[in-house]
Amino acid sequence: MSFDAVDARHMARALRLAEKGLATADPNPRVGCVIADGERVLGEGFHGRAGGPHAEIEALRDAGGPVRGATAYVTLEPCSHHGRTPPCADALVEAGLRRVVFAIGDPNPRVNGDGASRLAAAGVVVESGLMAAEARALNPGFFSRMQRGRPFVRLKLAASLDGRTAPGSGASRWITGEAARADVQRLRARSGAILTGIATVLADDPRLDVRLPGATRQPLRVILDRRLALPATARLLDPPGELLVFTTAQGASRAGALAARGARVEALPEAGRGLDLAAALTRLAALEVNELMVEAGPTLAGALLEADLVDEFVLYLAPVLLGPDARPLALLPPLADMRDRRGFDIVDSRRVGADLRLTLAPRNASS
Repeated sequence: MSFDAVDARHMARALRLAEKGLATADPNPRVGCVIADGERVLGEGFHGRAGGPHAEIEALRDAGGPVRGATAYVTLEPCSHHGRTPPCADALVEAGLRRVVFAIGDPNPRVNGDGASRLAAAGVVVESGLMAAEARALNPGFFSRMQRGRPFVRLKLAASLDGRTAPGSGASRWITGEAARADVQRLRARSGAILTGIATVLADDPRLDVRLPGATRQPLRVILDRRLALPATARLLDPPGELLVFTTAQGASRAGALAARGARVEALPEAGRGLDLAAALTRLAALEVNELMVEAGPTLAGALLEADLVDEFVLYLAPVLLGPDARPLALLPPLADMRDRRGFDIVDSRRVGADLRLTLAPRNASS
């Protein structure tokens, strides 16, 4: 379809609006909307939280008056079903919009083209595909959950220049500086859940919460704990936020102390020497987790990479050296040949305080 500069400007603004829901819209997608008459903006809005008004409704309210004959620019296909809120497609029809331009179709099977069809059946001109890649990039987890049945997995690690994460003693605070740690808080804030292994919990006693000013939503904290070794005194059991512990059926049968502290304990099948990671992701998708952030030690990091379950790898590199006795970044099987090495594409690199942040996409990740 053919779009002009005015269309592009309004959709770019809708995308910026959608970003405002980055840390709050879960488990719904981040969506922005601009209603315009030619170059003149009549109203704009974004989806702020699940159960709250969708972006299109916020834009109609912001217009504060008639919008008949105008165009709505939406970053995602307007919904057509009754969920937590009524269908947006119907609201746009009732408002008398002449044209609706959306960036990308909604992968939710309850919509998936039905929103566009409902608009077109009512005589609205419907066009799509404008800045589709940018709209999808705003919602990698929502698309992953709807299309693959699992969250988008973001592995976060911090290492020295020689690829080490902690001294041999196990003390890991702190390799990176304050600016990098603040940056990690922003990644946590956009995540539906944070996953780690019991070894990391026992070594560091982390909180895995979001401590940004004004944070209104805490991600679900998830622990892989095959032997149910989590102590009832762990800080993960303290508010804010909820805790989910994955263990074996045997472990789940003796979860009384943790359950009394408010933890949810669930059994997963075993695979190899640990729990079934694919089954864990399937369960988290059922719990409406879109983006899963993994903050773990070398064993779990290596297992996820080996299973091709990592979609994005965020690596903070500190300008220090820890030496050969320090702990490695990820435990992977030995290579028989250089052709078997794991490759990554560098998506982004930037300095964060004194450290370097690399955002990488595994070349062998499933899509």
